[in-house]
Amino acid sequence: MKNLLVGLAIAIASIVVSAQSPTPRPIVLHAARMLDVVAGTMVSPGEVLIEGERIIAVGSRIDRPANAEVVDLGDRTLMPGLIDAHVHLFLHPGAEDLQTIQESVAQRVILAEIAAKADLMAGFTAERDMGTEGAGSADSAIRNAIDAGLIAGPRLRLSGNAIDIMGGHEDAIDYNPAAHVTSNAHYANSAEDLIRVMREQHKEGSDFAKIYETGPDSLRDGTFSTPYQYTEAELHAAVLEAARLPGPMGVAVHCTGEPAAGFAVAAGVASIDHAYFLSDRTMAEMKAKQIYAVPTFAIMEYFGDHAANPRAAEKDKSLQAFHAAQFKRQLAAGVPFVVGSDVGPFPHGTQARELELMVQYGMSPADALRAGLINGARLLGWAGQIGQLKPGFYADVIAVEGNPLEGISALAKVAFVMKNGTVYRRP
Repeated sequence: MKNLLVGLAIAIASIVVSAQSPTPRPIVLHAARMLDVVAGTMVSPGEVLIEGERIIAVGSRIDRPANAEVVDLGDRTLMPGLIDAHVHLFLHPGAEDLQTIQESVAQRVILAEIAAKADLMAGFTAERDMGTEGAGSADSAIRNAIDAGLIAGPRLRLSGNAIDIMGGHEDAIDYNPAAHVTSNAHYANSAEDLIRVMREQHKEGSDFAKIYETGPDSLRDGTFSTPYQYTEAELHAAVLEAARLPGPMGVAVHCTGEPAAGFAVAAGVASIDHAYFLSDRTMAEMKAKQIYAVPTFAIMEYFGDHAANPRAAEKDKSLQAFHAAQFKRQLAAGVPFVVGSDVGPFPHGTQARELELMVQYGMSPADALRAGLINGARLLGWAGQIGQLKPGFYADVIAVEGNPLEGISALAKVAFVMKNGTVYRRP
């Protein structure tokens, strides 16, 4: 009886508090311009009406509720929050392998929280975290804390640790074997291992699987080569398991070249990340199946500019030039793209550089924005919810200085950030 009375008292108190909580005022955002992502044009001026976490109306002039808060953003461009489909919240500039050894998981969680806020304040309101690099499922804690409103950050899709073969791309190969230095990824040496690891990761909160399909890369006399790590049959087993598990995300592969890319596309992965070289057949299949390439130009530029010695710098810059030329081939072949920067090894909050490089290497600003926003929303499983300023979509809205259709570098000048109807940054 006592427990019943206590329960009733709590329920009544909750009802009273709810009744006393004021309904959030509608917000009207006004600016000189507003981006229509699909059309690749500007609406001038632009206004967005937000109630709670959703967009209610958009247009040059909208009906403003009498009690609305009006935010005049002046000579700026309203646009959807940016999407980065390849980030590493648990990495920062410096030796990646040593971060796992020298920093505790607790320390890395704190740094990931700081990274998530930096990305959000730079206008990235949605991201796909592509592996904690040895921190297991700790990214689930970051995502859950963001979703609960405990910390500031983008809405996230995450993989947990990446998956790798023994002796593969992220294994601790160059260390004293007697030290038993652990890999930065989870081992899976067969189709059965892949399924087992994916089930473990799903239990711990992953949204998709990130698999290392290639590693170490070589560019000699203009010819690019890289060994594959999983067969087509093994990747297909992973794709089938991802389809069985709840969620729309599938399998993403770290994959720089052939024959691995052909195996991955035939298996039906969701994205080919890095994609330095793709065969004509692979490109045709990617176009037909709408499998996205995620170029990650920004990371290689950073590595080239911050290499340990001139020889390493020349290697990285040669690979970037090769990739840029291949990117033009991929564009001409109709390969669909998504924007992903690989931020983490370079400073969080600076990854708008990826869109600048995609434009520099041959994509129009309008197409780069569509790749980032329309295709990015699809890849992350949020199509019809983010990536456009439309009624019913989540209120993920930013304002940038200038006009990104005329100069894509405007994306690096974010003045206003709203995610899910909450304002995080004002001019």
